[in-house]
Formats: sequence, C-alpha cells, structure tokens
Amino acid sequence: MRYKKATETTQVYLESQPLPNHGKSYTVISHKDVIDNTKILLENSGFTIRKEIYRANMNAQVAQGVYHIYPSRTTNDLISNESELGMMFAWTNSYDKSVRFQCAIGAYVAICSNGMMCGDMMNFKRKHTGTADHDMVVQLSNQIKNAEKHYVRILNDKESLKKISLTKRQQSELLGRLFIDEEIITSSQISCVKKEMKKPSYDYNCNDDNAWAFYNHVTHSLKSSPPRDWMQDSQNFHDFMMTQLVASNAVPSNNDFDWKKVSVNNDASEIDVSNMTVEYDTIEVDENISNSVLIHEAYITG
Repeated sequence: MRYKKATETTQVYLESQPLPNHGKSYTVISHKDVIDNTKILLENSGFTIRKEIYRANMNAQVAQGVYHIYPSRTTNDLISNESELGMMFAWTNSYDKSVRFQCAIGAYVAICSNGMMCGDMMNFKRKHTGTADHDMVVQLSNQIKNAEKHYVRILNDKESLKKISLTKRQQSELLGRLFIDEEIITSSQISCVKKEMKKPSYDYNCNDDNAWAFYNHVTHSLKSSPPRDWMQDSQNFHDFMMTQLVASNAVPSNNDFDWKKVSVNNDASEIDVSNMTVEYDTIEVDENISNSVLIHEAYITG
C-alpha cells in the first residue's frame, strides 16, 4: 500500500473509497455511514453545522471529520455570549485497523481554528467488531446529547488557563515534558511551538507569559498530527494542562495562581509567597536543588 501524507480532503473522496475485506472478525464502519449519521444526529439535535473539514491519510485508510457547530436551541447565556471559542464535533475512523472509531465534543479558537478536545472520548472508543456499526451510532448520539455540558467545561477551562502566568522558561520546561515524558508532540512540533513563542501567528487576547497563550501555541502545532493521532493527542494535551496547571496542588482551587509571586531567598532555605489572597498548605522544597531551578520545583501539598 502506498501511504499518502495526511491532507485535507472532501466528503465525496472519503465516500468513494472501497471498503476493505477483513473477514468476519472485523466489522468495517464506512466513512460514509459515519458522515451521514453525524450530520443527521447533529441537525436533529438542533445544531447548525457551520463548517465541515475532512482529512485523510494512507489512501483514506484513516479519516477524520471535524464540524464547527452551533447549538441553535441553547438557553445557556455562557454559550450564547461566547465569542472566542466555537463548538466543535470530531470523529476518527479507520479501514486498516490502526485506530478504533472515536468521537468527541471539542472547541475551536475562532481566529485560528486551533482545536481543543475534552469530551469523554476515552469512553467512546469502539473496536470494529460485532455490532460496531450500530454502536457507532449510539456513541455519536451520546456525545452529541452531552455536547453543551462538555463545551461549557471547555469554556471554563479556558478562563482557568488565562489566570495562570507562565514565564518563557516554564513554558520551555513544559514543552520538554510534552516531548520527552508525555510523548504528545514531535520534534518538528517543538520547532513550531518555539517559533510561535517567539512570534505568535495570532492574538489570543492574553499576554505571552500566559498558560492560555502556551496552550494555543501547542494546539497550533498539533494541527500537523496525522488523523490517526490528532484527537488523542489533543485530549492528552488538554488533560495534561488541566491536571498539571489547574487541578493539581500547584494551583489553588480558584485558579488565581501567579508563578511570578513565588521568590527564593539567596540561601534557598525559605520560599517567600507574597501578595496572595489564598492560603496554602505546606510547600516542600528539595534542599539539594539549585537556586535557578527551585522556583520551578515548588509543590503545594495537601
């Protein structure tokens, strides 16, 4: 099989690709069935589809659909008044067994179409066996049914990230962890992020030394992920940011944490935390760590 580089394609192209024959042990879910059911369920659930984006690689053996949508029947003022992030629905499907069918609600940044995935995607992965084609429809329906809940969560996550200051050094350290420890980004994507950190392609309505800016630099680079990996990479990155910077003990529950307010004495024996409105528990310090690294290794323990 001659592999093709991932590229944007059309609905017609995906639907025209022949179905493989993997025998009785593997139920093929056709791209056409995924597309048809996605659009029917979205429209029947009161969503307006504003844009459709399709990508494929490996001669359409792996395909991806992304839909920019709007809940026309919403009564939620937070959703109605949101201008930075639009609601998104995405799915991934394969003919070559390289990835299970998966779908999730997400969001896209209006000015650049950077993607955010946070729906319960891990619960909506399905092997292509048995009644997979029927289960695919059930999974689509369940995700769409909970779309507003997941979208509101993303909007709140965005605001939490905007309240967190990150120096360029801290952003670089996180970038290294995403590459070495988490294996979420590639070396070429690191280069993309570094370029965005120096000269952002878009205005994200925040300072450069901000977690939301860093988040968008990374999601901008993830656009180059192949269809097989993009959804999982995007969700893994979102979870990483929320657990490491927002939900972890390193950030207070009101998310109003500023790394710049943590300073270190010359002897590195004490940490001075000033101008903070939230009370913290014990701060543990490794006595063997150097002054230059200490500021990045402060942990708030419960």
